[in-house]
Amino acid sequence: MASILSKKQKQKQKSTKLSDLKTLGNQLLSSRAHINNLPKLLSFVSPASPPQFVVESLLSLQSFFTPLLPDLPPSSSKPSAADGSHDDPDFIYRTWLRSKFDELVEALVEVLLSPQSDETLKEVVLDTIMEFVKFGNGGKFHSAMYHRLLRSIVYTTEPVNLLLDLLSSKYFKYIDVRYFTYISFEKLAKILDANGISEDKNVKKDGNDGEHPSKSMDQVIHKIHYLISHIPSLESSVEKTDHEMWSGSGEYEGLAGKKKADGKQHKTEKQKDKVLSADNIAKKMKLKFTKAWLSFLRLPLPIDVYKEVLATLHQAVIPFLANPVLLCDFLTRSYDIGGVISVMALSSLFILMTQHGLEYPNFYEKLYALLVPSIFMAKHRSKFFQLVDACLKSPLLPAYLAAAFAKKLSRLSISVPPSGALVIIVLVHNLLRRHPSINCLVNRGGGGETVKDDPEAEQRAADGTGTGSADKSIKKSGMDPFDNEQSDPMKSNAMRSSLWEIDTLRHHYCPAVSRFVLSLENDLTVRAKTTEISVEDFSSGSYATIFGEQVRRRIKSAPLAYYKAAPTSLFSDSESQFPGWTFTCEDSKRKNDSADENGKIDKERDHSSVKRQRVKC
Repeated sequence: MASILSKKQKQKQKSTKLSDLKTLGNQLLSSRAHINNLPKLLSFVSPASPPQFVVESLLSLQSFFTPLLPDLPPSSSKPSAADGSHDDPDFIYRTWLRSKFDELVEALVEVLLSPQSDETLKEVVLDTIMEFVKFGNGGKFHSAMYHRLLRSIVYTTEPVNLLLDLLSSKYFKYIDVRYFTYISFEKLAKILDANGISEDKNVKKDGNDGEHPSKSMDQVIHKIHYLISHIPSLESSVEKTDHEMWSGSGEYEGLAGKKKADGKQHKTEKQKDKVLSADNIAKKMKLKFTKAWLSFLRLPLPIDVYKEVLATLHQAVIPFLANPVLLCDFLTRSYDIGGVISVMALSSLFILMTQHGLEYPNFYEKLYALLVPSIFMAKHRSKFFQLVDACLKSPLLPAYLAAAFAKKLSRLSISVPPSGALVIIVLVHNLLRRHPSINCLVNRGGGGETVKDDPEAEQRAADGTGTGSADKSIKKSGMDPFDNEQSDPMKSNAMRSSLWEIDTLRHHYCPAVSRFVLSLENDLTVRAKTTEISVEDFSSGSYATIFGEQVRRRIKSAPLAYYKAAPTSLFSDSESQFPGWTFTCEDSKRKNDSADENGKIDKERDHSSVKRQRVKC
């Protein structure tokens, strides 16, 4: 039966003209007697209808519903016998209008997400839905309708890049839209986190929000991240007094300034003043911002979203959180993963430690473990080296820790590119200047203490009369006690070693490295005569930057060779340049040898022919 009705409707739509829709809309707006035109107009709001028919029907329906929205009952309300509303014709009529309005909203969402709709139609439909959101809740912001819109956009499998851009560019500038967006994302993230992931990483259904088909969890998280990261931050909100609002835009200033004599009205106005004050807006926005981001970070983020979040967390999220320390679990878990994730989490973790009093006992052990050759080719190496320098800036660091970092960096200088060696020289230079107690690593020769450094110890070792403790301190010449494979800086024996790797950089093949390493020859213990070197100037170096610097460098003189005539051979006068040596051409020698052999063969032939002639005689 339903299929027969749908076929009849399609046939009617085919026979209907655009002028007929205009007539139906004018009749609907003119009198309640033509209320039956409402379902007819609703039937044309579908993805299968032509775009001009959808727009014409939508204009009439929007003009009809907009003035009625404040008087419509909620969607969940039904006529009841207790209050006698089931016999009230006006209430029944408004309830029926509410059901038709809900059908209109569902049809608009279907058109909005349909791949058959063009971009212009989608923009018109989105603007219409947002107009309904503006006054749909008794003249106030309809948060449930807005949540339904966001939920449909997030869960759909169709491309919605246009809708995401339209939302972020046109509506996220309104503070109430931002506020309810945070609330919706908090709900969506909690639902996803509660339902978890099936074996194929698909989203399950939610009983409160209705059933959804299985959607990819990664796609849902990508869309939520795109929207939540494109919401403008409420910066300097305390000083602002002109927050632009989508629902009742620009009206709160007048509400805040009026006072009425009536006690009930005065109480209502005090509540409005409280809600709409700048300080209260900033507090509430910060609270919803914090809850939304914390709920989102609990989700199983894909690796690309994970990296994007960590790259912007210290700038776009932490300064606007109500309590940034709440991120400590997420950041410490990210820092313990290792590799690039740990490098990217270091910025935010450093801010929590230095500005918000976070205590992380194993911070320097994890930082020490990140010093591997691959870090010098990482994308975010510039920020990482600046943070390493900042983390090692405190003069209260133990000497063994500073020595371990200096020795680890020195060992890495052997196997990293020239740009990495320049950064290592800067870091070691700053470490030696900040911590005079580790300057023994520079003055100590070889690979640490040796028996040759102490003649008495050498004699005791030769006689075999040395004590056990003395024997342990005696090392063979050329042996480095530093354990490069040790993950604990305290057990690396860095204080007993030396920075012999830095000394080898004097003979580095790259001139920039061999010249720059001479800066460590100064007496860095005299702080008044030396200054720290900025790591930022060297942290983003590469082969290209070194090559460009060498190309731009002006050379005063260069060795050149001039010839009065073009040379015909590599060694023109070989006897004068190489006395005692003779050079012969192999080709001519081969020709002479072959000529001699041919001559011998010819002689043999002549001799044999003569012998034969004698025999015949």
